[in-house]
Amino acid sequence: MSKGYRLSASTGIHKGDREYQQDQVILLSHKRVPGCVLAVLADGMGGRSGGRKASDQVMMTGKQLFERYAPETDDAAALLMQLAREAHTVIKLTAISSEEEPHATLAAFLINPGGDCYWAHSGDSRIYHYHGSKFVKRSIDHSYVQTLVSRGELTEEQASVHPKSNILMGCLGTEKEPPVDVHFIPQLRAGDILMACSDGVWHYFNQSEIGSVLATLPAREATQFLIEKARSRGRGGGDNLSLVVVKLDDLEA
Repeated sequence: MSKGYRLSASTGIHKGDREYQQDQVILLSHKRVPGCVLAVLADGMGGRSGGRKASDQVMMTGKQLFERYAPETDDAAALLMQLAREAHTVIKLTAISSEEEPHATLAAFLINPGGDCYWAHSGDSRIYHYHGSKFVKRSIDHSYVQTLVSRGELTEEQASVHPKSNILMGCLGTEKEPPVDVHFIPQLRAGDILMACSDGVWHYFNQSEIGSVLATLPAREATQFLIEKARSRGRGGGDNLSLVVVKLDDLEA
């Protein structure tokens, strides 16, 4: 574990204004290796039980793979790709017994004890990396409006209010292989913050607002604040919300 920081973390989840909770989120600490953590978040879709079954499968797959993970010898990027592929396959199998086609997004990141970090995502659940309140990078959604933003046809602001903002170009459980993007951070340092969240959270904030909240508040208060603020901005029409925040606090501070 890099000597310059300690990890503080929190998860948050809320049903929002929906009848069912189809988001799921877990944060796992490695049983044998201190400073090694895996965060997994999934936004389930597909009917009353279908979406929940899909997000549950992502959590279960993440737990099973992380239990067998050996940070000294195993490849974190390979683990995250395996998580996406295995969950995708299992979700497709559960579709046979569900009333609607179950699908799920994936946003996961793994921090190794040496301070390197990998993330992987599929769909429109996001992962953000900040240093203090300064935005460093985020995952790029596999969504219809994101393709328009990437082509320069829409701004980020226009995309968030676009009538087709909920259309995905790919996620887990679909007929075709899901798109999965992996990102590598060679060395995390004190002051870095990682957050994974579903669209029920990020939809209501711009990047600088998120950075300001994450930098100012401890992890638990930050998750609570973002959920409450997203709920009030949703004005009674908000989606399920889920997020996980991991802060690398300066040991000196």
